[in-house]
Amino acid sequence: MKQTAAAKRTVLGVLAALVLAGCGEAPKPATEPAAAALSVIPAPRDVEIGAGEFVITGRTRLEFGAGVEGEQLGGYLVDLVRRTHGVALKSGGGAGNASNVNVIRFELRDGADALGTEGYVLASSPTRILVSARDSRGVFYGAVTLWQLMRKSDSGIVVPEGLIEDWPRFGWRGLLLDSARHYQPPEFIRKFIDVMALHKLNVLHWHLTDDQAWRLEIKKYPRLTEVGAWRVPAGAAPAADIDPATGKPRLYGGFYSQQDVKDIVAYAKSRNITIVPEIDMPGHASAAIAAYPQLAVIDKPSSQVPADWGIYPNLFNVEESTFQFFQDVLDEVVALFPSEYIHIGGDEAVKDQWKASPRVQARMRELGAKDEHELQSYFVRRMEKFLSGKGRRLIGWDEILEGGLAPNATVMSWRGVEGAVAAASTGHDAVLSPQPTLYFDNRPVAAPSLPGRARVVTVEDVYAFDPAPAALNEEQRKHILGVQANIFTEHIRTLDRVESMTFPRAAALAEVAWSPVKDWAGFSARLPAQLDRYKALNVRYAEPPPPRPLDPFRRNSHELSLCSDKIALSLEDDAPVSGDRAVFLVDIMEPCWLFKDADLSNVTSLVAAVGQVPFNFQIGDAVKAIPLRAPATPAGELEVRIDDCKGERIAVLPLAPAVGNHAVTALPPAQLEAREGKHDLCFMFTQKSIDPTWVIDSIALQTTTAATE
Repeated sequence: MKQTAAAKRTVLGVLAALVLAGCGEAPKPATEPAAAALSVIPAPRDVEIGAGEFVITGRTRLEFGAGVEGEQLGGYLVDLVRRTHGVALKSGGGAGNASNVNVIRFELRDGADALGTEGYVLASSPTRILVSARDSRGVFYGAVTLWQLMRKSDSGIVVPEGLIEDWPRFGWRGLLLDSARHYQPPEFIRKFIDVMALHKLNVLHWHLTDDQAWRLEIKKYPRLTEVGAWRVPAGAAPAADIDPATGKPRLYGGFYSQQDVKDIVAYAKSRNITIVPEIDMPGHASAAIAAYPQLAVIDKPSSQVPADWGIYPNLFNVEESTFQFFQDVLDEVVALFPSEYIHIGGDEAVKDQWKASPRVQARMRELGAKDEHELQSYFVRRMEKFLSGKGRRLIGWDEILEGGLAPNATVMSWRGVEGAVAAASTGHDAVLSPQPTLYFDNRPVAAPSLPGRARVVTVEDVYAFDPAPAALNEEQRKHILGVQANIFTEHIRTLDRVESMTFPRAAALAEVAWSPVKDWAGFSARLPAQLDRYKALNVRYAEPPPPRPLDPFRRNSHELSLCSDKIALSLEDDAPVSGDRAVFLVDIMEPCWLFKDADLSNVTSLVAAVGQVPFNFQIGDAVKAIPLRAPATPAGELEVRIDDCKGERIAVLPLAPAVGNHAVTALPPAQLEAREGKHDLCFMFTQKSIDPTWVIDSIALQTTTAATE
């Protein structure tokens, strides 16, 4: 029987009284609820604060009641406190000392059932702290909250006296980490798991396969990683980086052995995180097809793993042998990952190859599918039935709704919240993960050095997300399992950037997922303490660049305005192969920039620094809409027009000096005639083809004053 909020509160109040009574103390009068006064993220559900403090010293001892894994939990908390506060707690033992003073105790209590499987009670007095929960997950989260409560004072490291009663709003509080586009080593995955746990996030959706790589070792199909885990990155610079051992361009990649996975899964379990693997089907298939061409629809697929981003037309075929392949793969997947859910992708499966294939069309007739959407539904249903037979549940992106949803499938809604609404309305479970707000490949701040999608999705944008769609009634909302943010890494090449794109936005996500509290001002007040924790633990996070006035005579590409916003990206250069690379703001559908309000009164010349990036984007027929302006020379030119992009051409800078340089090149100055007042300058390239894409790095206007100096 479910309890009302009032009844639950009564049970918890009784439990808290028992906790304090068990300490041999009477509870002290508490203030009004004061969650905002504590620097805890996510905000606890119920908080009462007293006037006293518990002081942590080197003599503070950790105790563990029956059933609590004291060695694991104690080691975890001792390490956290040492790294962040420099205090070495004493860990071990179950029985209290004679005085019960300066002790932190963790217990499992039957009376904590009202808290659910992840809730906890934390009761602190000046002499003793007790964390109680129904199970080990709740005890763990109580320990995390305890760590966050610790702060420096004149007395040392202290924890405020008080009572916290807390449990999560949603059971699925996740992050997707894309290891297919860029491989992250196991030690980084473990660090990422550690930081997730400190936010009470509990699901790591691990994106292991895609067009650009297959990262998971499958023993029955070794070529999936022997071939599928490696590619030559796009661009002239990687193509020229010859491996002396092979005489061919150097391969980039990596994969996770099954032992790696077992170790990571066990590590995640110790942090109360479930890893949900994703094995993409029937689309995002290119890497697997490069390894095993018999999986393809077309007769002669590429034997090379591709390096373009976007949506490839390659799909798996629908032969019985292909279904057997996936059953064999999933046999090994479920043996490695004990998670209830297995993610099968299902997104962005362009059906052109299926439509054009006589054999696929024949299979459709054999299977009784009226169209390609029903064929994908058949594909998903086959996999759902297989996974159900293994005691697992299938989850996929919201495209699996098309053509009919498998009976026990769960939907992850990324194209807005509509997929979740459709699923929940028909009695299916769903997870909310909508773009752009919960897509962390959108930049968190407008930093010129940070690659990603050009759109800025701030911490506040994430915090404002409402995970309770208005289109659902109260009963239907019970099918919303939770929320998840996705770190797709096409443009997030380095480990530092993965962290910077994730944090602190993941802190906002964590509060949305855990807490019923919705208070942006309170969250903002608590966030600086979280950033200090990141610093102590060497976690990179995004910060807005310091404000600076716009230079009237020099601007980098991020300070220029784009002429359009069709597919606007903050793109990293492909060169140099090692070391720092330039980052350019560009709309790949229309590479065109505006230097607005340029004062040309004393300008004598213009210097443009330019780069060239590979056009490695699979965008289908949209590529035909990219304008190509006829060049006057073989290498092409940068044209400068005044007032607007159809205005008078006032300068032409030949690109020949930059053709042989894979990185940024400063072109020879172009002379300009001085003109009165301020004008907009438009910059566009001429070229014969879209690859490479020429880009602006910076524009500098030289004046008579500068020349005199």
